[in-house]
Amino acid sequence: MKLSTKGRYGLRALIDLAQYSGNEPVSITSIAGRQEISERYLEQLMALLKKEGLVKSIRGASGGYVLAKDLSEISVGDVLRALEGSLDPVECSGLNPDEGCKAADVCVTKYVWQRINDSINQTVDEMRLDQLVEEQKRMGSHDMQGQTDCKN
Repeated sequence: MKLSTKGRYGLRALIDLAQYSGNEPVSITSIAGRQEISERYLEQLMALLKKEGLVKSIRGASGGYVLAKDLSEISVGDVLRALEGSLDPVECSGLNPDEGCKAADVCVTKYVWQRINDSINQTVDEMRLDQLVEEQKRMGSHDMQGQTDCKN
């Protein structure tokens, strides 16, 4: 499974928003500047996150974005699914009886694919935004600038 820039940049942007918002909206310009992400691209990502109920937009001169839920209620899985869609690296029709896989009754590989899919989903669902913000603080940096070098 390989995540696109939507997932990678969107997660970085949401961590940034969580770090800097408090009770005040954070502007696209400030997030984009700290994270070295194009404002235009970031607007697209925020629209997807808003559609899924993860962020709210505040209009006006001091407007921007705030989290729509508490940090502890937002999982990495929520963010990645909002931006990427399904995280299952393998789509196997044998796992869904309605898809009519002819080999479903005799194919054991479907169990491999199911375990891989379940593992990935469980891992990202267990990680919460509040944990990532705390980890970022422990790392001694209040922003994630420079992470573009590690392809994040």
